[in-house]
Amino acid sequence: MNFSIFAQATPPAPQGISIFSMLPMFFMIILIFYFLVYRPQQKEQKKTQEMLSKLKNGDHVITTGGIHGIVAGVKDTTVLLKVCGDVKIEVSKSHISAKDLKNGSETKAEANKSYALSKK
Repeated sequence: MNFSIFAQATPPAPQGISIFSMLPMFFMIILIFYFLVYRPQQKEQKKTQEMLSKLKNGDHVITTGGIHGIVAGVKDTTVLLKVCGDVKIEVSKSHISAKDLKNGSETKAEANKSYALSKK
């Protein structure tokens, strides 16, 4: 048997990519991450903390578990919610997700004003 071995040209050695040429791309990725993820999350947390600090008796709220209730008392870290008749439950402030504007004590004009301020 006759085997022929063909000589193959060796591929050119890959040129090294300088780390300095990649730095601008990394900075762009970090900037995009900051403006699309981190900054909006900070704004949302600030808005939520402001809402929790302004809770008062009579506010209609919704918990993260989906329970709708009326604030009957506010403590440092907890809120007493009236959910039905004389049924009251104590919930951690961190589990209050939003004020219920449909049933809440805020008027529609106040709700629109607070919404407009939160957009700024």
